[in-house]
Amino acid sequence: MVGDLLVSNEEMRNQAPRNSILLGVNIDHAATLRQARYRGSARSAGEMVEPDPLFIALLAERAGADGITVHLREDRRHIQERDVWRLRESISTRLNLEMACTPEMVKLAVELKPDSVCLVPEGRDEVTTEGGLDVVGQVGRVRSTAERLMEAGMVVSLFIEPEPEQIDCAREIGGRCVELHTGAYANAYYGSNRGSEFERLRKGCERAALAGLVVNAGHGINYVNISEIRTLPNLHELNIGHSILSRSITVGIEGAVREMRSKLG
Repeated sequence: MVGDLLVSNEEMRNQAPRNSILLGVNIDHAATLRQARYRGSARSAGEMVEPDPLFIALLAERAGADGITVHLREDRRHIQERDVWRLRESISTRLNLEMACTPEMVKLAVELKPDSVCLVPEGRDEVTTEGGLDVVGQVGRVRSTAERLMEAGMVVSLFIEPEPEQIDCAREIGGRCVELHTGAYANAYYGSNRGSEFERLRKGCERAALAGLVVNAGHGINYVNISEIRTLPNLHELNIGHSILSRSITVGIEGAVREMRSKLG
C-alpha cells in the first residue's frame, strides 16, 4: 500500500494547485501513539507495529500537504532515526527536520540532508516544544550550527518568539527563514490578551519580512484560530501537527489535511 501511495502522490504533486500559504504537516504524534505500545520493539514499522509515520505522511501528501515536518528529539520519545530515513527516501514533497543545536543532531542532519532544518529549543521534561529558541542568549552556538547546515546545502529556519531582538539576531546569523512561535497567541485565544498576542505576531511578521526573511509560523494552530492566523502578513508556511492528527482520529488523516487546507483559503 505504501508503494501505491508513492506513485499516486507523485502524479498528484504534478497536478495540484498551490495555496498562497503552504501547509507543513507535523507527524510527530503519530509516532507518539506508536511508541506508547511499541517503545520496546526492535521494529519501528512492519508486522503489527502501528501507526506507521511514513504511511501517515504519504496520506497527508495525497490530501495536499506541501511538506512533512518531524522533530527527532535527543531522547527519541517519538520519531526514530529509521523514521526520518524512510521519510527522506519516500516522500514526494519536502522534509523539514526540527532539531536541537547539538553536534549529534548536526552530524545526522548533514548525512540525512533534509530539504530544510528548523532549529528549536528542547527540554527533556516538556511534552512538546514550548517557547522559542533564545537566539540572542546563545548566538555563538546557533550561528555555528546554522552555518554548518547551510554549508551542507540545507535551508535553515530558527523557531523564535516574535520579538524584535530575536528576529534581528536571526537575520544577523545569516539564515533565510524564521518560524514564529504562535503558542502564546494560541494559549490566549479565549482570554483577554488575545488581541495583544496577535498584534505581537503581526509586528513580528512585518519585521521579519522587512529584514528579508521568509516567515513561517507554528505551534498551537488549530481549526478555530487558523481563520485569524491566516490573516497575518507575509506568511509563507504554517506547520501544524497536533490539531490535524487529533482531527484525523474522527475523519482520517486525508480528511483532516483537506479541511485544514480549505481553511487556508
